[in-house]
Amino acid sequence: MFKLYNEISRTFNEYLLIPNLSTPLCMPEKIDLTTPITRFRPGEAHVRLNIPFVSAIMQAVSDHKLAISLARCGGLSFIYGAQTIDSQAEMIRKVKKFKSGFVVCDSYLSPEHTLNEILRLKEDTGHTTIAVTSNGKSDGILTGLITSRDYRISRDPLDKKVCDIMTPFESLITGRDGISLNEANDLIWANKLNCLPIVNENQQLVHMVFRKDYEAHKENPFELLDEKKSLLVGAGINTYDYQDRVPALLEAGADILCLDSSDGYSTWQYDAITYIKSNYPKAYIGAGNVVDAEGFRYLADAGADFVKVGIGGGSICITREQKGIGRGQATAILEVASARDKYMEETGIYIPICSDGGIVYDNHIAIALAMGADFVMMGRYFARFDESPGKKLKRGNEYVKEYWGEGSDRAKNWQRYSMSASKDTHFEEGVDSYVPYAGALKDNLSVTISKIKSTMSSCGAASIEEFQKKARITLVSPMSIREGGAHDIILKNKDY
Repeated sequence: MFKLYNEISRTFNEYLLIPNLSTPLCMPEKIDLTTPITRFRPGEAHVRLNIPFVSAIMQAVSDHKLAISLARCGGLSFIYGAQTIDSQAEMIRKVKKFKSGFVVCDSYLSPEHTLNEILRLKEDTGHTTIAVTSNGKSDGILTGLITSRDYRISRDPLDKKVCDIMTPFESLITGRDGISLNEANDLIWANKLNCLPIVNENQQLVHMVFRKDYEAHKENPFELLDEKKSLLVGAGINTYDYQDRVPALLEAGADILCLDSSDGYSTWQYDAITYIKSNYPKAYIGAGNVVDAEGFRYLADAGADFVKVGIGGGSICITREQKGIGRGQATAILEVASARDKYMEETGIYIPICSDGGIVYDNHIAIALAMGADFVMMGRYFARFDESPGKKLKRGNEYVKEYWGEGSDRAKNWQRYSMSASKDTHFEEGVDSYVPYAGALKDNLSVTISKIKSTMSSCGAASIEEFQKKARITLVSPMSIREGGAHDIILKNKDY
């Protein structure tokens, strides 16, 4: 006989937080948003995020550019796994090679290229500073540098060669590989430079340091760094080629792995976790997704370092429509958080949980944390920003960015959803869409963090752990939801 859950499956939008006593100890500027992302026993070392945000394992969201930007703000990206092993590993390497203030160049030309190719590269990348190497690639000898000051489109012919435009290496002021950021900035200021190339003993370009990045470096005090001062980065994997993919990703420098599946309560995930833990005991791996206590316990016993919660709640996900599987995100988080706490009582091991999906507004993040989530994973939220891989387009009078699900025809990531992967029987579990363009990640994330801290302050909590212990949560009616927004007035500006 089937089991029927009489409890209604609820979303974050159906709850509000009741304020607690606010004190000077929980003023927004004093609130600590650090949170664990890997399992631990009290007193043991473990990996922590500086802010409770990770980006979704999606082609439209998490590449190396977004991973760098989010880690500089204190969060973590999981580089999408729906690509070749080599290309995913290369994205990981780009993040790990990034040093705050030291930029890895990805715009190269050779001396034999022309102005026409300079302009094309500038249009494609937006870069105005281009390195010139002997072979036009990153492993060539640096022979010069091009900036927008080196040519005039109105005067110079398009077939003019790069070697006749560039500032030659002999005229460049360069820094040696291994130079500190302080020393590099001193050279920039002393010589009135906008860009300082950093070269190794073979005259190959290693990094570039820009004058404009000096202040940016000072503005990122919460960067998520490893012991070598490199940014932390995660990587998504599947249950099919993990035996080949995992060693390549770990060799490239991936700090945390995460199994990516719409339904993680499976023997395939159990087998993958136990294999990875047996062969790479120092590797961290998250698993999921699940929506109940049984699913959590299964993955926890397998050795998962964190567990993702949520099926069908993502803005581009149609798993619930297509398969009738899923659960309201708030209900799922409440049950799994309770199971997590019970597991802690029984074993002495704390396993963080991640709320994945179901977040529409910033206040939903605060409610998810209050209900027991240690951090949230978001796709739509990050897809809106400059740093995401999707194209920026103009539709009507507004700018949008492309955003598509991993279960959509566009992604063609059928390994994630279908055990047979048959092209004759597959169906979509995600859609292809647009999201409103929102600008730079850091600017938007700062506003979201401010809202969460303000909420926690009102709830009398100075940390996420305290927030989860003190939070008082109430159900709301549809009329309460309507009452909570602007109503019975004529708005001057609808984007409040």
